[in-house]
Amino acid sequence: MMIFEKAPAKINLTLDVLHKRDDGYHEIEMIMTSIDLADRLTFEKTDNQGITIVSEKRYVPNDQRNLAYQGVALMREKFGIQSGVKITIDKQIPVAAGLAGGSSDAAAALRGMNRLFNLGQTTEQLQQIGEEIGSDVPFCVSGKTAIARGRGEKLSTLPSPPPCWVVLAKPSIGVSTKDVYGNVNIDQIEHPDTESMANALRNKDFHSLCNHLGNVLEPITVAMHQEVDQIKTFMQKQGLEGVLMSGSGPTVYGLTEHLSKAERTVNGLRGFCQEVYLVRALTD
Repeated sequence: MMIFEKAPAKINLTLDVLHKRDDGYHEIEMIMTSIDLADRLTFEKTDNQGITIVSEKRYVPNDQRNLAYQGVALMREKFGIQSGVKITIDKQIPVAAGLAGGSSDAAAALRGMNRLFNLGQTTEQLQQIGEEIGSDVPFCVSGKTAIARGRGEKLSTLPSPPPCWVVLAKPSIGVSTKDVYGNVNIDQIEHPDTESMANALRNKDFHSLCNHLGNVLEPITVAMHQEVDQIKTFMQKQGLEGVLMSGSGPTVYGLTEHLSKAERTVNGLRGFCQEVYLVRALTD
């Protein structure tokens, strides 16, 4: 039997850092939404007792560095599963991009194992398991749109954005999430208006949504990598209504209701950026 799972990418509509916690992590508050750019994963039982990862993309690790591998290993450990598992990953989400591609693969692994072995775990139970892998995994288990607090594990569902096009551009640079968070200065943060963003979603108000985009990590990443600011400026000049960096970067996204404007922006971006995507926001 083969089980198929889709693992959508996410973008941050807001990302706020409230304070440094006693455990060394940052207390965050952010609104995330899923987009129609996804990895596709296949799960099947094997006769050996190991975990096998297959992918056409050479840069996809096939060991415990892979978060889908970690998801399968964790489920095997928690439920005493002896059977081997083969995971085939069709990787479409760029890696280390601020789009939670790895976390979404891990979430897909939890869902896939739950179905493959008829474990009967609820979404909430899978989210709790996902906390052990990474802070974005609980959101990715259910996807859609939500506000996340704590380290990202405390979730409250929100309505999805109104229908719109999403232009994504990832410069060919690597960003260390640890370094970005290490440069957060709470006293100098200009906090986004998270509640106004939540209201914009509740009201399906696209223009209010665009006006309340905010990411406190963006200025930090821009200071390290000017390419991020160049992409953002280009998107704004093309007239995209809302432009923001997702997560700790380096991917920048732009929102628009107009396909022609989105396509024109994509064509312009491909002149100086290799990884450019045109997708939709996922709606309820």
